Amino acid sequence: MAVTTPALEAVTLYRFFHAGHDEVLALRGVSLEAAPGEVVAVVGPSGSGKSTLLACLSGVDEPDGGQVRVAGHVLTRRGEARRAQLRARYIGVLFQSDNLVGHLGVTENVRLAQRLAGRDDEARRVALLESVGLAGRAAALPSQLSGGEAVRAALAVALANDPAVVVADEPTGELDSSTEQTVLELLLAQAGSGTAVVIATHSDAVASIADRTVRLEDGKVRA
Repeated sequence: MAVTTPALEAVTLYRFFHAGHDEVLALRGVSLEAAPGEVVAVVGPSGSGKSTLLACLSGVDEPDGGQVRVAGHVLTRRGEARRAQLRARYIGVLFQSDNLVGHLGVTENVRLAQRLAGRDDEARRVALLESVGLAGRAAALPSQLSGGEAVRAALAVALANDPAVVVADEPTGELDSSTEQTVLELLLAQAGSGTAVVIATHSDAVASIADRTVRLEDGKVRA
């Protein structure tokens, strides 16, 4: 039987922050894997470490201990430039905000994401905007988009380079149920093409589509 290499593998992650004289342990030995095409929901109460975990998984933040590998490449203990290069090529990051550059239109935001990975694929840009229902809004600035359109535009940016992994932190938290369903269908379609999808969420609808659920409490994985 063939052994499938995880698209994403995190081993014993620790992350702490200082608040005055106190040390806050945000992650306490968290391990997580996601196989190609698998959807993993990370759930837990506010303050449980979900956002910190996803920041470490995507290379936006560096854990104080442990290791993250994406598509077979070690992401941790690398310089910021190398982490950014790996993130641009292998990881699609989808957060509630800050995914879009304000002075660029939707198409140019996707193009920027491609150029950061050393690519410039117009055909993929066109196909992505069609798939997220924004072909008619290609030139619109982020400030001209509705909330649902902005999330779909951010998803197109996250998928610009056909990533091995999509990391999404509460991507539907501010959406109505209809738009939430649209975004989930797009994420499922991407998983169907072989991308691992890791979603931090409070939403029952999001958790219900996952192949597996990981629960965090006080920075630890709970059974």
